[in-house]
Amino acid sequence: MNFFDFTWNYIIVFLIVLTVLIYVHEWGHYWVALRNGVRVEVFSIGFGPEVFGWTNKVGTRWKIGLIPLGGYVKMFGEDDGASSDDDEDNRELTPEEKEVSFHHKTLGQRAAIVAAGPIVNFIFAIFAFAGLAMFEGNPIPLAYVGEVMPKSAAAEAGLIKGDQVVAIEGTEITTFEELRQIVIKKPEQKLMFDIRRDGKFIRLPATPRSASDGSGTAPSVGRLGIRPHLDHLEFERQDPITAIWVGVERTAILTYRILTYIGDMITGDRSTDDLGGPLRIAKISGEMAQLGLSQVILLMAMLSVNLGLINLFPIPMLDGGHLAFYAAEAVRGRPLGQTAQEYGFRFGLILVLLLVVFVTWNDLVHLRVIEFLKELFV
Repeated sequence: MNFFDFTWNYIIVFLIVLTVLIYVHEWGHYWVALRNGVRVEVFSIGFGPEVFGWTNKVGTRWKIGLIPLGGYVKMFGEDDGASSDDDEDNRELTPEEKEVSFHHKTLGQRAAIVAAGPIVNFIFAIFAFAGLAMFEGNPIPLAYVGEVMPKSAAAEAGLIKGDQVVAIEGTEITTFEELRQIVIKKPEQKLMFDIRRDGKFIRLPATPRSASDGSGTAPSVGRLGIRPHLDHLEFERQDPITAIWVGVERTAILTYRILTYIGDMITGDRSTDDLGGPLRIAKISGEMAQLGLSQVILLMAMLSVNLGLINLFPIPMLDGGHLAFYAAEAVRGRPLGQTAQEYGFRFGLILVLLLVVFVTWNDLVHLRVIEFLKELFV
Protein backbone atom coordinates (compact mmCIF):
# COMPACT_ATOMS: atom_id res chain seq x y z
CA MET A 1 0.00 0.00 0.00
CA ASN A 2 1.52 3.36 -1.04
CA PHE A 3 1.46 6.50 1.09
CA PHE A 4 -1.58 7.98 -0.70
CA ASP A 5 -3.66 4.83 -0.25
CA PHE A 6 -2.64 4.56 3.41
CA THR A 7 -3.56 8.20 4.05
CA TRP A 8 -6.97 7.85 2.40
CA ASN A 9 -7.88 4.39 3.69
CA TYR A 10 -6.89 5.00 7.29
CA ILE A 11 -6.22 8.58 8.35
CA ILE A 12 -8.77 10.47 6.25
CA VAL A 13 -11.55 7.89 6.69
CA PHE A 14 -10.92 7.84 10.43
CA LEU A 15 -11.13 11.63 10.62
CA ILE A 16 -14.36 11.62 8.59
CA VAL A 17 -15.92 9.00 10.89
CA LEU A 18 -14.77 10.85 14.00
CA THR A 19 -15.96 14.23 12.71
CA VAL A 20 -19.43 12.91 11.89
CA LEU A 21 -19.84 11.36 15.35
CA ILE A 22 -18.56 14.48 17.13
CA TYR A 23 -20.86 16.70 15.07
CA VAL A 24 -23.87 14.49 15.81
CA HIS A 25 -23.15 14.51 19.55
CA GLU A 26 -22.48 18.23 19.86
CA TRP A 27 -25.40 19.11 17.58
CA GLY A 28 -27.69 17.44 20.10
CA HIS A 29 -26.47 19.80 22.83
CA TYR A 30 -26.62 22.77 20.45
CA TRP A 31 -30.15 22.15 19.16
CA VAL A 32 -31.74 21.62 22.56
CA ALA A 33 -29.84 24.59 24.02
CA LEU A 34 -31.26 26.88 21.34
CA ARG A 35 -34.77 25.50 21.88
CA ASN A 36 -34.45 26.40 25.56
CA GLY A 37 -33.30 29.95 24.89
CA VAL A 38 -29.62 29.48 25.72
CA ARG A 39 -27.11 31.51 23.74
CA VAL A 40 -24.53 29.18 22.21
CA GLU A 41 -21.25 31.03 21.77
CA VAL A 42 -19.07 28.38 20.08
CA PHE A 43 -19.65 25.12 18.19
CA SER A 44 -16.23 23.60 17.63
CA ILE A 45 -15.11 20.49 15.81
CA GLY A 46 -11.63 19.85 17.13
CA PHE A 47 -9.55 21.65 19.74
CA GLY A 48 -6.79 24.24 19.66
CA PRO A 49 -6.39 27.26 17.36
CA GLU A 50 -9.15 27.92 14.85
CA VAL A 51 -8.30 26.79 11.33
CA PHE A 52 -11.55 27.84 9.72
CA GLY A 53 -14.79 29.28 11.01
CA TRP A 54 -17.82 31.51 10.56
CA THR A 55 -20.52 33.11 12.69
CA ASN A 56 -24.15 32.26 11.98
CA LYS A 57 -27.19 34.53 12.28
CA VAL A 58 -27.83 33.65 15.94
CA GLY A 59 -24.29 34.60 16.93
CA THR A 60 -22.74 31.14 17.29
CA ARG A 61 -19.15 30.83 16.12
CA TRP A 62 -18.78 27.59 14.16
CA LYS A 63 -15.17 26.59 13.82
CA ILE A 64 -12.76 23.83 12.93
CA GLY A 65 -9.93 23.36 15.44
CA LEU A 66 -6.37 22.42 14.61
CA ILE A 67 -6.53 19.16 16.60
CA PRO A 68 -9.42 17.10 15.12
CA LEU A 69 -9.81 14.70 18.07
CA GLY A 70 -12.93 15.95 19.79
CA GLY A 71 -15.25 18.91 19.92
CA TYR A 72 -17.39 21.02 22.19
CA VAL A 73 -20.29 23.44 22.43
CA LYS A 74 -19.71 26.50 24.64
CA MET A 75 -22.86 28.05 26.05
CA PHE A 76 -23.19 31.44 27.69
CA GLY A 77 -23.17 31.10 31.46
CA GLU A 78 -22.11 27.43 31.39
CA ASP A 79 -18.97 28.13 33.45
CA ASP A 80 -21.12 29.41 36.32
CA GLY A 81 -22.44 25.88 36.98
CA ALA A 82 -19.98 25.35 39.84
CA SER A 83 -20.91 28.64 41.50
CA SER A 84 -23.70 29.36 43.89
CA ASP A 85 -26.55 31.66 43.06
CA ASP A 86 -25.08 34.21 45.48
CA ASP A 87 -21.88 34.53 43.49
CA GLU A 88 -20.97 38.13 42.63
CA ASP A 89 -20.55 37.34 38.95
CA ASN A 90 -24.10 35.99 38.76
CA ARG A 91 -25.54 39.15 40.37
CA GLU A 92 -23.73 41.30 37.82
CA LEU A 93 -25.53 39.67 34.88
CA THR A 94 -28.22 41.81 33.36
CA PRO A 95 -31.78 40.46 33.09
CA GLU A 96 -31.23 40.03 29.35
CA GLU A 97 -28.05 38.00 29.97
CA LYS A 98 -29.73 35.84 32.58
CA GLU A 99 -32.46 35.10 30.05
CA VAL A 100 -29.92 33.41 27.72
CA SER A 101 -27.59 31.99 30.40
CA PHE A 102 -27.28 28.22 30.71
CA HIS A 103 -26.79 28.44 34.47
CA HIS A 104 -30.03 30.38 34.95
CA LYS A 105 -32.19 27.81 33.20
CA THR A 106 -34.31 25.39 35.22
CA LEU A 107 -32.85 22.11 36.40
CA GLY A 108 -34.96 20.21 33.86
CA GLN A 109 -33.79 22.43 31.00
CA ARG A 110 -30.12 22.03 31.93
CA ALA A 111 -30.50 18.27 32.24
CA ALA A 112 -32.23 18.08 28.85
CA ILE A 113 -29.43 20.06 27.19
CA VAL A 114 -26.74 17.82 28.68
CA ALA A 115 -28.58 14.58 27.94
CA ALA A 116 -29.31 15.61 24.35
CA GLY A 117 -25.82 14.76 23.08
CA PRO A 118 -25.88 11.07 24.03
CA ILE A 119 -29.55 10.76 23.08
CA VAL A 120 -28.87 12.05 19.57
CA ASN A 121 -26.03 9.52 19.30
CA PHE A 122 -28.56 6.74 19.88
CA ILE A 123 -31.02 8.32 17.43
CA PHE A 124 -28.26 8.56 14.80
CA ALA A 125 -27.45 4.87 15.30
CA ILE A 126 -31.11 3.89 14.94
CA PHE A 127 -31.46 5.76 11.64
CA ALA A 128 -28.10 4.51 10.34
CA PHE A 129 -29.08 0.89 11.03
CA ALA A 130 -32.52 1.59 9.54
CA GLY A 131 -30.99 3.11 6.41
CA LEU A 132 -28.83 0.04 5.91
CA ALA A 133 -31.87 -2.20 6.34
CA MET A 134 -33.85 -0.15 3.78
CA PHE A 135 -31.27 0.42 1.06
CA GLU A 136 -28.82 -2.47 1.45
CA GLY A 137 -31.10 -4.95 3.14
CA ASN A 138 -31.30 -6.79 6.40
CA PRO A 139 -28.75 -9.64 6.43
CA ILE A 140 -30.42 -13.06 6.63
CA PRO A 141 -28.16 -16.09 7.20
CA LEU A 142 -28.70 -18.88 4.70
CA ALA A 143 -28.88 -22.53 5.73
CA TYR A 144 -25.12 -23.05 5.86
CA VAL A 145 -23.35 -24.56 8.82
CA GLY A 146 -20.90 -22.24 10.51
CA GLU A 147 -19.54 -23.30 13.89
CA VAL A 148 -20.37 -26.82 15.12
CA MET A 149 -20.51 -27.11 18.90
CA PRO A 150 -18.30 -29.88 20.31
CA LYS A 151 -20.17 -33.01 21.44
CA SER A 152 -23.43 -31.63 20.05
CA ALA A 153 -26.06 -33.51 18.06
CA ALA A 154 -24.66 -31.91 14.90
CA ALA A 155 -21.11 -33.04 15.71
CA GLU A 156 -22.29 -36.61 16.37
CA ALA A 157 -24.22 -36.61 13.09
CA GLY A 158 -21.13 -35.58 11.15
CA LEU A 159 -22.11 -32.06 10.11
CA ILE A 160 -19.11 -29.84 9.40
CA LYS A 161 -18.50 -26.18 8.75
CA GLY A 162 -19.50 -25.18 5.22
CA ASP A 163 -22.26 -27.76 4.81
CA GLN A 164 -25.40 -26.43 3.12
CA VAL A 165 -28.65 -27.84 4.44
CA VAL A 166 -30.97 -28.06 1.42
CA ALA A 167 -33.79 -30.08 3.01
CA ILE A 168 -34.95 -31.65 6.27
CA GLU A 169 -37.27 -34.64 6.06
CA GLY A 170 -38.02 -33.67 2.47
CA THR A 171 -38.88 -30.04 3.29
CA GLU A 172 -36.72 -27.66 1.30
CA ILE A 173 -34.64 -25.22 3.35
CA THR A 174 -33.24 -21.86 2.27
CA THR A 175 -32.51 -19.80 5.38
CA PHE A 176 -30.97 -20.69 8.72
CA GLU A 177 -34.15 -19.51 10.45
CA GLU A 178 -36.20 -22.09 8.52
CA LEU A 179 -33.75 -24.75 9.67
CA ARG A 180 -33.99 -23.55 13.27
CA GLN A 181 -37.79 -23.53 13.29
CA ILE A 182 -37.93 -27.17 12.19
CA VAL A 183 -35.29 -28.30 14.68
CA ILE A 184 -36.77 -26.61 17.75
CA LYS A 185 -40.10 -28.37 17.15
CA LYS A 186 -38.51 -31.83 16.95
CA PRO A 187 -36.62 -32.53 20.20
CA GLU A 188 -35.33 -36.11 20.46
CA GLN A 189 -36.73 -36.94 17.01
CA LYS A 190 -34.51 -38.41 14.34
CA LEU A 191 -34.43 -36.16 11.27
CA MET A 192 -32.92 -36.79 7.85
CA PHE A 193 -30.82 -33.90 6.54
CA ASP A 194 -30.06 -33.44 2.84
CA ILE A 195 -26.64 -31.80 2.67
CA ARG A 196 -24.62 -30.24 -0.15
CA ARG A 197 -20.93 -30.64 0.63
CA ASP A 198 -18.16 -29.74 -1.84
CA GLY A 199 -20.64 -29.90 -4.70
CA LYS A 200 -21.93 -33.35 -3.76
CA PHE A 201 -25.22 -34.31 -2.11
CA ILE A 202 -25.24 -36.54 0.96
CA ARG A 203 -27.86 -37.54 3.55
CA LEU A 204 -27.16 -37.47 7.27
CA PRO A 205 -29.46 -38.46 10.14
CA ALA A 206 -29.40 -36.20 13.21
CA THR A 207 -31.42 -36.17 16.41
CA PRO A 208 -31.84 -32.70 18.00
CA ARG A 209 -31.33 -32.86 21.73
CA SER A 210 -34.00 -31.72 24.13
CA ALA A 211 -33.24 -28.44 25.86
CA SER A 212 -35.15 -26.17 28.23
CA ASP A 213 -35.19 -22.39 28.32
CA GLY A 214 -34.36 -22.60 32.05
CA SER A 215 -37.74 -21.32 33.27
CA GLY A 216 -39.17 -24.76 33.94
CA THR A 217 -42.50 -23.72 32.43
CA ALA A 218 -41.90 -23.72 28.66
CA PRO A 219 -41.82 -27.05 26.81
CA SER A 220 -38.47 -28.45 25.76
CA VAL A 221 -37.13 -27.50 22.36
CA GLY A 222 -34.74 -29.17 19.97
CA ARG A 223 -31.11 -28.12 19.81
CA LEU A 224 -28.78 -29.19 17.00
CA GLY A 225 -25.67 -27.32 18.16
CA ILE A 226 -24.71 -25.26 15.12
CA ARG A 227 -24.35 -21.58 14.32
CA PRO A 228 -24.95 -19.86 10.97
CA HIS A 229 -22.14 -19.27 8.50
CA LEU A 230 -21.74 -15.49 8.20
CA ASP A 231 -20.11 -15.75 4.79
CA HIS A 232 -23.41 -16.95 3.35
CA LEU A 233 -26.02 -14.22 3.68
CA GLU A 234 -28.80 -12.79 1.60
CA PHE A 235 -30.00 -9.24 2.03
CA GLU A 236 -33.69 -8.49 2.26
CA ARG A 237 -34.67 -4.83 1.94
CA GLN A 238 -37.15 -3.64 4.53
CA ASP A 239 -39.99 -1.14 4.31
CA PRO A 240 -39.47 2.11 6.30
CA ILE A 241 -41.50 1.05 9.35
CA THR A 242 -39.80 -2.33 9.61
CA ALA A 243 -36.41 -0.70 8.99
CA ILE A 244 -36.92 1.70 11.92
CA TRP A 245 -37.82 -1.23 14.14
CA VAL A 246 -34.66 -3.03 12.95
CA GLY A 247 -32.68 0.10 13.86
CA VAL A 248 -34.20 0.24 17.35
CA GLU A 249 -33.65 -3.48 17.89
CA ARG A 250 -30.00 -3.41 16.79
CA THR A 251 -29.27 -0.34 18.90
CA ALA A 252 -30.85 -1.96 21.96
CA ILE A 253 -28.99 -5.25 21.44
CA LEU A 254 -25.67 -3.45 20.96
CA THR A 255 -26.26 -1.37 24.09
CA TYR A 256 -27.01 -4.51 26.09
CA ARG A 257 -23.88 -6.24 24.80
CA ILE A 258 -21.68 -3.27 25.67
CA LEU A 259 -23.08 -3.09 29.20
CA THR A 260 -22.66 -6.85 29.59
CA TYR A 261 -19.07 -6.63 28.40
CA ILE A 262 -18.30 -3.82 30.84
CA GLY A 263 -19.94 -5.77 33.66
CA ASP A 264 -17.84 -8.82 32.81
CA MET A 265 -14.68 -6.69 32.88
CA ILE A 266 -15.57 -5.25 36.27
CA THR A 267 -16.17 -8.72 37.73
CA GLY A 268 -13.00 -10.06 36.10
CA ASP A 269 -14.82 -12.51 33.84
CA ARG A 270 -13.42 -10.87 30.71
CA SER A 271 -10.08 -9.36 29.78
CA THR A 272 -9.62 -5.65 29.07
CA ASP A 273 -7.37 -6.42 26.10
CA ASP A 274 -10.22 -5.81 23.65
CA LEU A 275 -10.66 -2.20 24.75
CA GLY A 276 -9.51 -0.04 21.86
CA GLY A 277 -8.72 3.62 21.35
CA PRO A 278 -8.12 5.99 18.44
CA LEU A 279 -5.42 3.89 16.80
CA ARG A 280 -7.51 0.76 16.63
CA ILE A 281 -10.58 2.72 15.53
CA ALA A 282 -8.47 4.22 12.73
CA LYS A 283 -7.36 0.74 11.67
CA ILE A 284 -10.92 -0.62 11.70
CA SER A 285 -12.16 2.46 9.82
CA GLY A 286 -9.63 1.83 7.07
CA GLU A 287 -10.54 -1.83 6.81
CA MET A 288 -14.26 -0.99 6.67
CA ALA A 289 -13.67 1.66 4.00
CA GLN A 290 -12.09 -0.94 1.76
CA LEU A 291 -15.26 -3.04 2.07
CA GLY A 292 -17.55 -0.21 0.96
CA LEU A 293 -19.58 2.75 2.16
CA SER A 294 -22.21 0.58 3.85
CA GLN A 295 -19.57 -0.89 6.15
CA VAL A 296 -18.35 2.59 7.10
CA ILE A 297 -21.94 3.57 7.97
CA LEU A 298 -22.27 0.37 10.01
CA LEU A 299 -19.08 1.27 11.90
CA MET A 300 -20.34 4.80 12.56
CA ALA A 301 -23.62 3.43 13.92
CA MET A 302 -21.80 1.09 16.29
CA LEU A 303 -19.37 3.77 17.44
CA SER A 304 -22.24 6.21 17.94
CA VAL A 305 -23.89 3.78 20.37
CA ASN A 306 -20.57 3.43 22.20
CA LEU A 307 -20.10 7.20 22.35
CA GLY A 308 -23.62 7.83 23.58
CA LEU A 309 -23.43 5.13 26.23
CA ILE A 310 -19.98 6.09 27.53
CA ASN A 311 -21.04 9.72 27.84
CA LEU A 312 -23.93 8.67 30.08
CA PHE A 313 -21.60 7.07 32.64
CA PRO A 314 -21.71 9.07 35.90
CA ILE A 315 -18.14 10.30 35.57
CA PRO A 316 -17.43 14.02 36.08
CA MET A 317 -16.19 15.62 32.82
CA LEU A 318 -18.66 13.46 30.90
CA ASP A 319 -22.33 14.25 30.30
CA GLY A 320 -23.30 11.54 32.77
CA GLY A 321 -21.25 13.28 35.45
CA HIS A 322 -23.16 16.52 34.91
CA LEU A 323 -26.43 14.60 35.08
CA ALA A 324 -25.29 13.02 38.37
CA PHE A 325 -24.66 16.49 39.79
CA TYR A 326 -28.12 17.56 38.62
CA ALA A 327 -29.64 14.51 40.28
CA ALA A 328 -27.93 15.49 43.53
CA GLU A 329 -29.25 19.03 43.07
CA ALA A 330 -32.77 17.68 42.60
CA VAL A 331 -32.51 15.68 45.84
CA ARG A 332 -30.86 18.44 47.90
CA GLY A 333 -32.92 21.28 46.48
CA ARG A 334 -29.75 23.23 45.69
CA PRO A 335 -26.53 22.60 43.69
CA LEU A 336 -23.52 20.90 45.19
CA GLY A 337 -20.96 23.30 46.58
CA GLN A 338 -18.27 24.75 44.34
CA THR A 339 -15.50 22.81 46.10
CA ALA A 340 -17.29 19.46 45.72
CA GLN A 341 -17.88 20.07 42.03
CA GLU A 342 -14.30 21.18 41.41
CA TYR A 343 -12.91 18.06 43.09
CA GLY A 344 -15.39 15.95 41.16
CA PHE A 345 -14.26 17.41 37.83
CA ARG A 346 -10.60 16.94 38.76
CA PHE A 347 -11.26 13.30 39.58
CA GLY A 348 -13.17 12.88 36.33
CA LEU A 349 -10.35 14.46 34.32
CA ILE A 350 -7.78 12.14 35.88
CA LEU A 351 -10.02 9.12 35.25
CA VAL A 352 -10.61 10.06 31.60
CA LEU A 353 -6.89 10.69 31.02
CA LEU A 354 -6.00 7.33 32.58
CA LEU A 355 -8.56 5.63 30.34
CA VAL A 356 -7.11 7.35 27.26
CA VAL A 357 -3.61 6.24 28.20
CA PHE A 358 -4.79 2.69 28.89
CA VAL A 359 -6.68 2.21 25.62
CA THR A 360 -3.82 3.81 23.66
CA TRP A 361 -1.39 1.36 25.26
CA ASN A 362 -3.77 -1.45 24.36
CA ASP A 363 -3.75 -0.18 20.77
CA LEU A 364 0.04 -0.09 20.65
CA VAL A 365 0.25 -3.65 21.94
CA HIS A 366 -2.55 -4.94 19.70
CA LEU A 367 -1.04 -3.34 16.59
CA ARG A 368 2.42 -4.62 17.58
CA VAL A 369 3.90 -1.13 17.56
CA ILE A 370 5.94 -1.89 20.68
CA GLU A 371 7.56 -4.93 19.04
CA PHE A 372 8.31 -2.86 15.94
CA LEU A 373 10.07 -0.16 17.99
CA LYS A 374 12.06 -2.76 19.89
CA GLU A 375 13.31 -4.26 16.66
CA LEU A 376 14.62 -0.85 15.60
CA PHE A 377 16.95 -0.68 18.58
CA VAL A 378 17.98 -4.33 18.95
